[in-house]
Amino acid sequence: MTTLETAGSQLDVDRAVAERYSQAAQEAEAQLCCPVDYDAQYLEVVPDEVVERDYGCGDPSKYVAEGDVVLDLGSGGGKICYIASQVVGPTGRVIGIDANDDMLALARKHQSAVGDAIGHHNVEFRKGRIQDLALDLDRLGEYLESEPVRSSGDWLRVQSYADELRRESPMVADDSVDVIVSNCVLNLVRESDRNELFAEMHRVLKRGGRAVISDIVCDEDVPAALRNDATLWSGCLTGAHREDRFVEAFEQAGFYGMEILARQTEPWAVVEGIEFRSLTVRAWKGKEGPCLDRRQAVVYNGPWKAVVDDDGHRLERGKRMAVCEKTFDIYSRAPYAESMTFVQPAVPVPLAEAKPMSCHGSAYRSAEETKAGQGDPLTVLPADECGGEGCC
Repeated sequence: MTTLETAGSQLDVDRAVAERYSQAAQEAEAQLCCPVDYDAQYLEVVPDEVVERDYGCGDPSKYVAEGDVVLDLGSGGGKICYIASQVVGPTGRVIGIDANDDMLALARKHQSAVGDAIGHHNVEFRKGRIQDLALDLDRLGEYLESEPVRSSGDWLRVQSYADELRRESPMVADDSVDVIVSNCVLNLVRESDRNELFAEMHRVLKRGGRAVISDIVCDEDVPAALRNDATLWSGCLTGAHREDRFVEAFEQAGFYGMEILARQTEPWAVVEGIEFRSLTVRAWKGKEGPCLDRRQAVVYNGPWKAVVDDDGHRLERGKRMAVCEKTFDIYSRAPYAESMTFVQPAVPVPLAEAKPMSCHGSAYRSAEETKAGQGDPLTVLPADECGGEGCC
């Protein structure tokens, strides 16, 4: 067993990952590759050495759209960025983040040529740690060139400058990204940094934005001895999230509507009976804010008898369920919209007049309440002849 240990007999994750991927940027390493089928049309402009030294386990670029601002966490040699660049088109933008100098050099080496081949230049690569998207390590490096650290006082000064950069000039600003993608990288982050990692993803996404993450997960807890193996961890194995906890991590960070978009049937690898496989998850941001009652309702169309969302709303098939304006708006978009019928009140309630409501659980919205405020009860009988556009 090969280990890189600290004084506390714990694996030095950052060092193990940096060394493995610096080498993999210089020469392709088959053990880091999980077979993925990419759309061949987007690979035509991507140089062979970028394709050969890509170490992903899925294709999150399938889920970006024209005009999106895309953030690729752990962008490596840049393949996913260059694919996404073509999908989002000249009105979109792609930002790759990586902390490995050799991988960044590989990606940046081809940036101009790929942009010329595509017909637009909308990709940039920034140096940073994906669990700290506010700190631009290129700018910090420039500062250290002119203000080197020679004492503990210098170190404290650098820490202060880093905090200033995060605050005044964040590498990735709050609410600035439409979609975050990542391809087999989150498992490489130290376990102690993972809460910060998911919080950072949530911070930089716009309201209504989504994260689409392909990563390696495991079906059982990984024992400490395997987690301390540098080769297994840096090989995207023993640092993997347990499959169920991976989805839960998005929920705990404030995301909603998590979906498993792709799951590898057969394991990519098995270590001491523990199965490791690729999983692609999509999660959404936007459930923050007050709950205001505007007499709106939704009808869950099925096929399940009832479902419960991430906020505890219980929707019963075929019944009008009372929801607040925020939830009504969330359900009107992916991933919920196709499963819902939306019922607006007969007389709209102005936002200024809407009252706070607690819409968790299973409150019903009666037909009488939906029609409230429209005046005297109406009587409208069907026409004498059927067959017009208004007849079902």
